Amino acid sequence: MIKKLLLGSAMTAMALAATAHNHETTENSFNPDTQRIKSHLFFLADDLLEGRDTGSRGHEIAALYIATEFAKYGLKPAGTEGYMQQVSFRKANLLQESPEFTLNRNGEKIDFAYPKEYLAGPSLLSVDANVSGELVFVGYGIVADELSHNDYENIDVEGKIVVSLAGKPSDFPSEEGAHFASGYQKQKYAAEHGAIGMITITTPKNEKVRPYQSRLSYIHTPRMAWLNDEGQPANTFPQIKGGAYLSEAAAKTLFEGAERELDDIYADLEADKVPTGFALPGTVSLSKKSTHEVVTSPNVVGVLEGSDPALKDEYVVFSAHSDHIGFAKTVKKDNINNGAMDNASGTSVMLETARLFSEMDVKPKRSILFVSVTGEEKGLLGADYFARNPTVPVTSMVANVNLDMPILTYEFADVIAFGANHSDLKASVETAASNADISLSPDPWPDQALFTRSDHYAFVKQGVPAVFLVPGLTSKNPEVDGSKVFGHFLSTNYHKPSDDINQPFNWNAAEAFTKVNAQIGWTLANQEEKPKWNEGDFFGNTFSK
Repeated sequence: MIKKLLLGSAMTAMALAATAHNHETTENSFNPDTQRIKSHLFFLADDLLEGRDTGSRGHEIAALYIATEFAKYGLKPAGTEGYMQQVSFRKANLLQESPEFTLNRNGEKIDFAYPKEYLAGPSLLSVDANVSGELVFVGYGIVADELSHNDYENIDVEGKIVVSLAGKPSDFPSEEGAHFASGYQKQKYAAEHGAIGMITITTPKNEKVRPYQSRLSYIHTPRMAWLNDEGQPANTFPQIKGGAYLSEAAAKTLFEGAERELDDIYADLEADKVPTGFALPGTVSLSKKSTHEVVTSPNVVGVLEGSDPALKDEYVVFSAHSDHIGFAKTVKKDNINNGAMDNASGTSVMLETARLFSEMDVKPKRSILFVSVTGEEKGLLGADYFARNPTVPVTSMVANVNLDMPILTYEFADVIAFGANHSDLKASVETAASNADISLSPDPWPDQALFTRSDHYAFVKQGVPAVFLVPGLTSKNPEVDGSKVFGHFLSTNYHKPSDDINQPFNWNAAEAFTKVNAQIGWTLANQEEKPKWNEGDFFGNTFSK
């Protein structure tokens, strides 16, 4: 308690000091300080913070640092405890010797070997999970009325275990398809139709993208979920008692003696056909044991109040995740995943953006909410918690701009705003970027559905138009290929200890990216109309209140 009181007093003093020393700044003269960006990044990516894993002491230090910076800039605390919004999580680990998977068919008992033939993640709902039942193949296991697709049509799965293909039909639009094919949605469809378990089988396409063998590296990874007011893990389905992910060999065994074998199903996929469901012979029993613990980790929230009496109750939201993945499982001496680019860089840009706005004599009309979220690496958890438990009304959030893993190693000539095509944010971002002499480029990887894969998507699911902003692939230096730089980072440093401060950071790029970010914030906070979803847009129609 004494520590909290002292911290509160210190932050209040810094906030008063900050507001007393505003510099004369206008909307057209954002001048980011690269030394500040560098100091933020170097601290957040230091070994001292041990990779900022969710719930770790290192991440607590990072959160305290961010809160202290918010106070220094005079931002008003907008958490539930000052700047902090503590989130409780259940963390589940699988006891590796415990999984069992038995197929009983025509008097024959077949035991599948874990993890050689199948994978089973830890259960968030039970320390001793088990399920037994008949099997029903349900194609991709997707219900998408908007796309005239229903894999459960005329199939009875009540009290049974569904078997579904990984992924989605080839003709589904990329981003909409990513929504329908997500693990959460597939479990939701199964539960709604009365299933009690879910088995996923790999496909040839899936094996090319992410081979079964590569998944073995993650069998010790814990699962996490934030806890609701009843102490239960959010976004889970208690009716689904168990599940597994099968290798191709194990899946072929499961389909033996069925009306269609796995090779027939794969032939359909090769011909871009969607196989229809049918019952599989036999029954299966699945069981596993998990350990549970509760950990807490904070989001950090500060607000710059707007100047317009009417519009200050509307909020432009900047978000960036402060967590990373902690220690690497390696025998090498350097085992700390520092997360310099992912996402100390994005957090540092957000902090400098907050400072720039705090020192303006002319404040924007709308308020600006700065949210540092936890648990992104565990499944966008901190952002999901904040979006569902906001500290300002979610209906007052007019837009979200998310900063995640900006690659700041070359001077870029353009930016990419994933998701801009779904709302009139595209025009706003394009205008703002041009004010910083930067162009807006379209999504270069539409098949990757990146619009659904970072913290902004938690806001989208609450009806808030959002963009995920990163530097573009066009370099101001014709000898630098931005796509190759990005690919090199992904193949060499992404989620590895080498994502540290020894990378060749280009501080001119950091300055330019911050300037673009600030310009976007200024444009959104001052434009007459709040952003709107495009007419007929799937995400707007699905999630907008």
